[in-house]
Amino acid sequence: MGQLDTRQKLAILADAAKYDASCASSGTQKRNSRDGKGLGSTEGMGICHAYAPDGRCISLLKILLTNSCIFDCHYCINRKSSNVRRARFTAQEVVQLTIAFYKRNYIEGLFLSSGIIKSSDYTMEQMVEVARSLREDHHFRGYIHLKTIPDADPELVHRAGLYADRVSINVELPTAGGLKRLAPEKDGVRIEGAMRDVKTAIQDLSDAKKRYKSAPRFAPAGQSTQMIVGADAATDGDIVTRASSLYDRFGLRRVYYSAFSPIPDASAVLPLQRPPLMREHRLYQSDWLMRFYDYKPAEVVAAVDEKTGMLPLDIDPKLAWALKFREHFPVDVNRAPREMLLRVPGLGVKAVNAILTSRRWRRLRLDDVARLTVSVTKVRPFIVAEDWRPVVLSDRAELKPIVAPKREQLELFAA
Repeated sequence: MGQLDTRQKLAILADAAKYDASCASSGTQKRNSRDGKGLGSTEGMGICHAYAPDGRCISLLKILLTNSCIFDCHYCINRKSSNVRRARFTAQEVVQLTIAFYKRNYIEGLFLSSGIIKSSDYTMEQMVEVARSLREDHHFRGYIHLKTIPDADPELVHRAGLYADRVSINVELPTAGGLKRLAPEKDGVRIEGAMRDVKTAIQDLSDAKKRYKSAPRFAPAGQSTQMIVGADAATDGDIVTRASSLYDRFGLRRVYYSAFSPIPDASAVLPLQRPPLMREHRLYQSDWLMRFYDYKPAEVVAAVDEKTGMLPLDIDPKLAWALKFREHFPVDVNRAPREMLLRVPGLGVKAVNAILTSRRWRRLRLDDVARLTVSVTKVRPFIVAEDWRPVVLSDRAELKPIVAPKREQLELFAA
C-alpha cells in the first residue's frame, strides 16, 4: 500500500474519532464552492461542534493521532485485531492541520485522541507535543481537549493538563466486571488513579492561581469521561450509580454516554444489536436531573423498572419518578420550596426560578404557570395554584396516558 497523503489520513482518522462522544457533530448534504460559485463548504472532514456552558457553538477539529493500537478491546473498531485501514499523523502534521483550519476560520479548537502505538508513554508524549507546539511555537489561544492515557507516566498527563483546556480519561464501561471481560488489558484501578491525579492537580493549581497570578493554569475546563452503554449487562441503575460516584469522587464536568454500535468483524462476546438510542437519551436526561435539578442518585435509580433495572423509554426519568411517587404531589406553586418545584414534570430550572421570583409579589394562577411551560397539560396533575386544584386528576389510578407525550406519525413530505 502506498503512502497516504494528508487528506487520506484526515478522512481515516476523522472517521475513527466519531466514536468519542465528548463532542457531537451534525450531518448535512455535501456542498462546496470549488466551482467558484458561492462561499464555504460542508466537507470539512473532522470538524465537529461542541457547546460551551453559555450555549455558544464551538467548531473543533476532532481527530485521532492514529487508529493503530496495541490493545485488543472487544468493543473498539480500532482494536489490534480489527481489519480496518490504518493511518497515523505525526505531531507536526496535526499542528499544521490545526493552524491551517484555524486560519481559514473552519475551527476554533482541537479535540485529539489516539490509539496506543509502541507504548502508552510514547503515545502520550506525541499528544503532549502537539499541544505544546500549538501553545508555545504558534501561540495558539484556541480550545484544546486532550483524551489522555491512564497508563501513561503521570508526569506526561500533568503536562497535558498544563497545555489543554480540558482533559478526559475514559472509564470505558460502567462496571469492573464489564471492563475485565471486554477490555482485559485495561485496569480500572489505574484509570481511577489517573483521574484522581488530574482532580488533585486541578484543585492545587486552582488554589495557587488565587494566590499567585503567575501560577500556571491546569485544565481550566476540567476533566470528563465516557461510558459505553449496551456493550455489557450493566443496567441503567448501575450506570446512573456509577456516574454519580464519578462526579462526586473526581469532580468531573461531564460524563458522556455512548450507545454501543456493532462493528465489522465483531467479537463473539459482543451483543449483535445496538441498544435503542433512546436509552442513551434517557441516561443523559437522568444525568441532567442530578447535575441541575438536585436529584439524588438514589432518586433517579428509584425511577427504573424494578424487574429490568432500566429507565422507561416512552417517558422521561423525571416524569417516571413523579408517577411512581405520587404521594409527593400535588405541589403548591405558591408555597413549595425550590427542590420540590424542580420535581414537577414540565417545569424546568428557568420556569422554577421565574415562579420563585413572581410569587414574592402575587399569588400565581394556572395561567401564570402555563406561560412558563411548553405543556401545561403535563404540569396540571402535579401542582396546586390559586385557582387550580387537581382533585380528579391526582386521584386517577392511571395518570400516565394523560401526561405522557403522544406518539404521532410525522409527515414524510411536510413543508
